[in-house]
Amino acid sequence: MSTDKFYTTREKAGTHDTMTPLLQAMYTEFKELSKKKPDSAVSKSKIKIVNRLLERVKTVLSDEESIEFLDMLDEDDVPQASDVTLILSQYVAAMDAFRGKHYGWDGSNHAWFIK
Repeated sequence: MSTDKFYTTREKAGTHDTMTPLLQAMYTEFKELSKKKPDSAVSKSKIKIVNRLLERVKTVLSDEESIEFLDMLDEDDVPQASDVTLILSQYVAAMDAFRGKHYGWDGSNHAWFIK
């Protein structure tokens, strides 16, 4: 087990804690929709809502290697529910990796490793 600590900022840790439940909820909703109707088109208003959340999540992940693989949804392309689910799953995985890298046992508590 590695004892290396990778530090982050208080702002990124706070944004992570705020955005993760929202991201998880959105991913769960689209996953369920995708199971029922994977080919269904997603409305522009929903795409705007998803992208607004993803933009905020990207601020947390801005210094991570995964950032280059995290795409936004194209409002003009009218993605299908399965496309949205795929993109959201990548963000969920990246946020999980961020937490695994920057959160852990500090010797007395589980906490974010803050600069």
